[in-house]
Amino acid sequence: MSAGQYNRLVTIQQLAAGQDSLGQPVQTWSTVCNPWAWVRNQSGASAIKASADVSTTQASIRIRYRTNITAGMRVVLGTVNYDIQAVLPDEEDREYVDLVCITGASHG
Repeated sequence: MSAGQYNRLVTIQQLAAGQDSLGQPVQTWSTVCNPWAWVRNQSGASAIKASADVSTTQASIRIRYRTNITAGMRVVLGTVNYDIQAVLPDEEDREYVDLVCITGASHG
């Protein structure tokens, strides 16, 4: 894959536990890496859930090969958060990793 196809700078984050100023547990997102990516939105679906209009987008996000990305992390692209559902590494050539992601936005 040519370097030109990796045309979007994304942030990959993982959930981290911490404490607020009162010592109460809080969960925050911490940055794992900032790779260049090729983002392909594959499909969109709308549904009515609990009386709220929900739009869901499935995407495949390809980054250069790395081993520290897992399902449960998220990809941030601009103002959109993509939840990583599956990590599909190119084990044969170790050139890339495809991240199967979804994002949902509630309206209403």
